[in-house]
Order: sequence, then C-alpha cells, then structure tokens
Amino acid sequence: MRSKDRISYFYDGDVGNVYFGPNHPMKPHRLCMTHHLVLSYDLHKKMEIYRPHKACPVELAQFHSADYVEFLQRINPDTQHLFPEEMAKFKLGEDCPVFDDMFEFCQIYAGGTIDAARRLNNQLCDIAINWAGGLHHAKKCEASGFCYINDLVLGILELLKYHARVLYIDIDVHHGDGVEEAFYFTDRVMTVSFHKYGNLFFPGSGDVMEIGERKGKFYAINVPLKDGIDDTSFTRLFKTIISKVVETYQPGVIVLQCGADSLAGDRLGCFNLSIDGHAECVRIVKRFGLPLLVTGGGGYTKENVARCWTVETGVLLDTVLPDEIPDNDYIKYFAPECSLRIPTAHIENFNSKSYLGTIKMQVLENLRCIQHAPSVQMQEVPPDFYIPDFDEDEKNPDERIHQHTRDKHIQRDDEYYEGDNDNDHSMDDV
Repeated sequence: MRSKDRISYFYDGDVGNVYFGPNHPMKPHRLCMTHHLVLSYDLHKKMEIYRPHKACPVELAQFHSADYVEFLQRINPDTQHLFPEEMAKFKLGEDCPVFDDMFEFCQIYAGGTIDAARRLNNQLCDIAINWAGGLHHAKKCEASGFCYINDLVLGILELLKYHARVLYIDIDVHHGDGVEEAFYFTDRVMTVSFHKYGNLFFPGSGDVMEIGERKGKFYAINVPLKDGIDDTSFTRLFKTIISKVVETYQPGVIVLQCGADSLAGDRLGCFNLSIDGHAECVRIVKRFGLPLLVTGGGGYTKENVARCWTVETGVLLDTVLPDEIPDNDYIKYFAPECSLRIPTAHIENFNSKSYLGTIKMQVLENLRCIQHAPSVQMQEVPPDFYIPDFDEDEKNPDERIHQHTRDKHIQRDDEYYEGDNDNDHSMDDV
C-alpha cells in the first residue's frame, strides 16, 4: 500500500563502491547498507525507485568553476603527484583525497539530487529522496570536508527555476557552510543550519550573528550548539525555529539535509541525539506539506547511518518500522542486538536552558527583521539541461531498479574494522 505522498527514491549501487582510503572516516558503503535495510523492510514497494543520471560537467559547472570541474574529471591517484599546484589550489589532499572513480562518484550523487529537484519541479512526486547527496561543504572552486561537488547547491538552483523561494534546512553536526556561502547574498534561498559551533570544530563558521548580506541579509540563519545536546532540547528548538521560518518566509519547496553525524556515538560528532530524535525533525518538516527534497550528508558510524536513514525513509512514507532488523546482506554489522534503535550516549549536555533561550531569541529577532516573504518576478523558466552527447548505454534515469542493482554491491575486505583493528579513529575530527 502506497503512502499518500508520491515519493521518488534515487539510488545507484556504484555510489557505494568507491573507497576514500584506509584511514578515512567517510565510507560510502554506508549507502549500500542503507539501501539494503530499505529493501529488507519492503519500503521500496511504497516508492518509485530510480537510478539517477550521471551529472555532466556542464551541469556541475552551473555552480562550480569550469576549471575545477575539469580538474576533478582529469585527476586520478596515479597522476595526482604531477599536479601539486592544482592539488593545493583546489584543496585536494588528506581530507578530500583523490581516489579511483572519484569523478563518477560525484556525478552519481549530484545527478541524484538534480533529478530529485527536477521531479519535484515537474510535480511528478511530492517528496524526493537521495541519501547519497547532502555534501554541503564543497565550494565553488574547491573541495572541503570530504565534499567535492555541492549537490545541494545544484539541486537548489534547479528548484529556483520553478519556485520563488527555497528553504534549506541542515541538521548535520557540521555547519552547512558551502550552501550558505552560495546563497549568502540572495533572499530567494533561506538557509537554516543547526550545528556544533566552537572549540575549533570544523568548519569553524556558523555563528548566530552570521545572517547574510546585501539582499540576503537575515536570510541565513545559524543555530550554534554545544556538545551533548539531547532529543528534547534539539527537537523543541528545531520545531520553534522552523515553524516560524516557514510562517515568515513562505517557501515553495524545502530541501532537508539529514546528516547523521549528529547522532549519539558518531565517530566525528559530539551530539547525543537518538535516531527517533533525529527522525522527529524529518517528521516536523514533512508535516508542512510542502514539496520536499531530502538528502543524506555526514555520518561516520556506518551501521547507525543506515539505521537512521532507513527510519527516516519510513517517516516519509508514514510507516512505522519494527525494531528487529530483518535479515539482509549486512545483518552481521547490526549484531548482536540487530535492533533499529540505538542507545544514546552518556555525554554531558553543555547546552543550558539559558543558552538555548538566548539563541532562540536572537534567531526569532532576526526573523522579525523580515517584513514579509520576498516577492520575485518569475521569468520564463529555463529548460532542464539537454545533453546532446548522451551515451546510449546510459541507463534511463526513470528506469526502475530491479535485480541488476542488487547484484552490484561489492564488499571490500578492508572497508570494515572491528575493535582494535578499527583505524578510523586515527583521523582528526573534521
């Protein structure tokens, strides 16, 4: 039985087969784990499943500089030593390493978000999901924070063709700096980021007083938080702020970045959110009944990322999932309890009521500076990109996924670590 909302879900098995390196905390295989959980709960039967097209360089260059896109397309692990100046210029290196099939990886996750935006634009669905997307740190001319191409900016640019106002919401533990920066001078996109701030936590931006400039003044909202915030504090603040934002700004569409590194126990995070608390934010946003594009983002404890995004897929489908995880190809990684929920960690909550009250008051005061939702004189809508050199072997982005995709999941022996053999912890927090 289908959800009353028409939901499009984008996935390509190849996106989970790339490998950032043995010491790198970003594990794209978490996307395969998520997809198999979605399948094991039969959620795919309630959605339309699509394989995204691979975004072409001309599409990526709608935001990113052409020379940066060209370099990403050209560079590979065997040749990177020949281009030290370009590597430094485009900020490729330790945090953003060059790895096999890197550009194709970018094409797939960016293509998913672009396709999701186009389906929403054409009213072919009410909600579009791309868990592979959400790489919010990438800048116009450089990589940053494990992100190479900013699919969110590209998706929002698509949505702006049809919508006067786009609301972007980010619940990743890290500040959504790349998206905020891209739209810092416009009132057509309001960016709202809830994140850890202070103590040199990456990326170091996102103070409550960063509010946008020029026409964009008051259209960037930052909610800086401290270590250990829990479900009650987070969801109460989230609901208050987002409800006021939607009432004031009156967006035509919402983009929600669901970074799972804000969960308790994440290897790079410092919050104490349960999966249910994280998912409550998705539920709050869904209740507004606006067209909704949902992406993934950060998340470095793979099994918890998969749990979280599966639960949130269920929330978007109005489906409550049994706590016992059904058998699937990754079941051993959810052992021994094989439970969908995770316990919260025992982290002290440094977010006092007075601190959160001060932040809330500052944000609401900034919102009061917006007299009304900005009006935009809509002009002729530019067409979706037609790529004349379309490869006949490329899969139709509207093709339903069948057994072919399930057969493409290849596990790497060096992708997973247990106990003392887990060397992800040697990576500095980013």
